[in-house]
Amino acid sequence: MTSVTKPQWVPSEDRVQNAIVTDFMAWLDRQDRTKVNSFAELHHWSVKNIADFWSAAWDYFDLPGEKGAHVYTRNDQDIKASAWFSQSKINFAETLLRYRGDQEALVFWGEKGRQRSLSRDELYNEVSRLAQALLAQGIEPGDRVAGLMPNMPEAIIAMLATTAIGGVWSSASPDFGAQGILDRFGQIAPKVLIAPDSYDYNLKNHDVLGKVTDVVKDIPAIERVVVISWSGADLDLSGVPNAVDMRDFVDPYQPTEITFSRQGFDHPLYIMFSSGTTGAPKCIVHRAGGALMKQLVEHKFHGDLKENDRLFYFTTCGWMMWNWFAAGLGCGATLICYDGSPFAGSPTILFDLAEQENVTHFGTSPKYLDTLKKAGESPIQKYKLPALRAIFSTGSPLLPEGFDFVYEHVKADVQLASIAGGTDILGCFMLGNPIGPVYRGEIQTPALGCAVAAFSDEGKPVADDRGELVCTEPFPSMPLCFWGDEDGSRYNKAYFERFDNIWTHGDFLEVTENGGLIIHGRSDATLNPGGVRIGTAEIYRQVETLEEIREAIVVGQNWDGDVRVVLCVILQDGISGLSEELIKKIKTRIRTGCTPRHVPAKVVAVADIPRTRSGKITELAVRDIINGREVGNKEALANPEALDLYRNIPALQED
Repeated sequence: MTSVTKPQWVPSEDRVQNAIVTDFMAWLDRQDRTKVNSFAELHHWSVKNIADFWSAAWDYFDLPGEKGAHVYTRNDQDIKASAWFSQSKINFAETLLRYRGDQEALVFWGEKGRQRSLSRDELYNEVSRLAQALLAQGIEPGDRVAGLMPNMPEAIIAMLATTAIGGVWSSASPDFGAQGILDRFGQIAPKVLIAPDSYDYNLKNHDVLGKVTDVVKDIPAIERVVVISWSGADLDLSGVPNAVDMRDFVDPYQPTEITFSRQGFDHPLYIMFSSGTTGAPKCIVHRAGGALMKQLVEHKFHGDLKENDRLFYFTTCGWMMWNWFAAGLGCGATLICYDGSPFAGSPTILFDLAEQENVTHFGTSPKYLDTLKKAGESPIQKYKLPALRAIFSTGSPLLPEGFDFVYEHVKADVQLASIAGGTDILGCFMLGNPIGPVYRGEIQTPALGCAVAAFSDEGKPVADDRGELVCTEPFPSMPLCFWGDEDGSRYNKAYFERFDNIWTHGDFLEVTENGGLIIHGRSDATLNPGGVRIGTAEIYRQVETLEEIREAIVVGQNWDGDVRVVLCVILQDGISGLSEELIKKIKTRIRTGCTPRHVPAKVVAVADIPRTRSGKITELAVRDIINGREVGNKEALANPEALDLYRNIPALQED
């Protein structure tokens, strides 16, 4: 177990007193619901009194709609069937659009800087027009609308218009190939597809219409293709079946007050997709009420996102962080959307954005921070960022050195909230605590309302070791179902096969003496040499401190009746090759920083590492390749050609 250390950041008394969660705790006391004196006490109460917590959250947020008398009934035989707010009527978009006025709601940046912005009233009006157009197109509650979209205002508008009328929104990023799009949208049969004619990435323009034309021919359910002109120029849509320019689609309609379609708590809101690297992507259906409440709890109580704050997250529309980011509107925050390469034109363009837009909450990934670090960038020398209060990081575990980089080279007085969860829950199992300290390498707290624990292989809680990340009680953003999984077997296999009636998330978790948490990688990618479980993040932590290594991926290879650890590294530019001296240095660093069990049996140099389209390295895909198994769905990868680099590495065929 990690020992107690001195925190890297402690919130000021002023920040503690003015935090939303502090006000919530005082409100609970005034309402005679409970009296808690710390975030830890609040979390304990929230998981021991689940109905009371989520009921209080609804009331504190003053959600528009009808709450109803019923809050929660636990199904002891099948916790995923537990009932939440069964008498309620609610609409997701109604909450996100309840802030009106001329304050900025959306700001859009591309690779060349700020492009445009929309006020709250302008956003509402654009949603109103598109919602009317979708209704005229015949979209009814439960119908699917799909977006193949860059992270631009029209993506937010389309999602809100769809959900305002009770439709179900699903999105992917436009860099997907035609087969990847079919693997996703082909399963859910959308009536309307919304896409741009092109998009920019790395200062180049990329066509989308060609892929759209191919896809529409193979999805007969698509009745209308609505195309957005990326550049604003006129469009030639003669070759695209059933296509219409977005401008012409909404032109007949004037903004009016939106009649929001209030539905039950369990009404489908989003269909999200798993990465799909081991087979066809799972189509994960999320309920409107659960997504709304979970994301507002995370933004307000864990992120301290307030009205008129300015939220940025680097994401694509194919990653659940886009959906998470969009929910910031429900706090009255301004969303700063960016689409393109995070290094286009300048390695620090995202900090240009943060400074010019007075960003208060900056969302990124460990990979981005590590790239800046290895490039020798030190944003603190150029940017003051006076408005910035919180930095969020997710996508993979943020290693201790990443914490050091932020506090030494980005900003000293900032809450660094490493967060972890996933598409499966449309949120986080662990994230920030704005009124608590930040310890190096640790996530601050488990999520409110989520009974997070680490379990042994025998299904018992582990208090002083590492184990499987589980959630022992239901929570409202558990998926409603998997699309097309009629008997629920895929759902059960995904989350409940290992421990009966206990949600198993697939991460390798450690709870620290500070009350924090550390993710040691995916448990399904956990290494097991000699029967000893090793988290991959432990090895990455050591390897990524070496200046000779730009990036690494570690997997297990079946060998001689056991599993041996294989480390593949990308060398920094200027390093001529993987010498025996460098291999020894790598192994020594791992041995001294971890244990002899962690030392890889093989270290090999590679030119690239396969990753998903959201930027995550794909340990399972590499593991399958080096063990002679084919990867089930290469379309899920941003760079599937990288897999070929691992297929016949000579060193991996030797003792």
